[in-house]
Amino acid sequence: MSAELAQPHRFAHVVRVARLAGRLARTHGADALRARVAGMLHDLARLYPAERLLRECAERGLPIDAFERANPIVLHARLGAELARERFGIADAAVLSAIRKHTLADAVMSPLDAVVYLADGLEPGRDFDARAELAALAFRDLDAAMRATLRSSIAHLTPGRALAPQTLAAARHYGIITPLEERRPA
Repeated sequence: MSAELAQPHRFAHVVRVARLAGRLARTHGADALRARVAGMLHDLARLYPAERLLRECAERGLPIDAFERANPIVLHARLGAELARERFGIADAAVLSAIRKHTLADAVMSPLDAVVYLADGLEPGRDFDARAELAALAFRDLDAAMRATLRSSIAHLTPGRALAPQTLAAARHYGIITPLEERRPA
């Protein structure tokens, strides 16, 4: 795995995500081992340049929507799930789903998906004002933490910047965006 996570800070990040995901999973009755595995493998393709992300997704027949084409870095999540399957033999659909959804979220999020999404965004190495408060909320109420974290992420986007369709679907699901507030996907 060292080749995929060649930067010391990237490796430290995935270890922190795996640890936090395991703790959140135990708190909310999800499988802690699955959460730790997804946390360790979630950024396998994070260091790939845009061209490689686009090429490897296309080679695997993964559909690429307009938002992903305009923002290829988000493809690292879906490609990372494929790499986890191919290189590490991960066949567990729940682990692969959590890896796939860790960046953009989605309308349908299992507790494991939510745990890994939150762990990635709220691990102790992240540096933003509300991080500690959101992490504490994640231990109390997974759905409330998803709502608050999505709301925080959306609020910090550059004004007028489109939301990924998956993030928009998650925001609708969690009731934080109404049709009048929607930003149209790119």
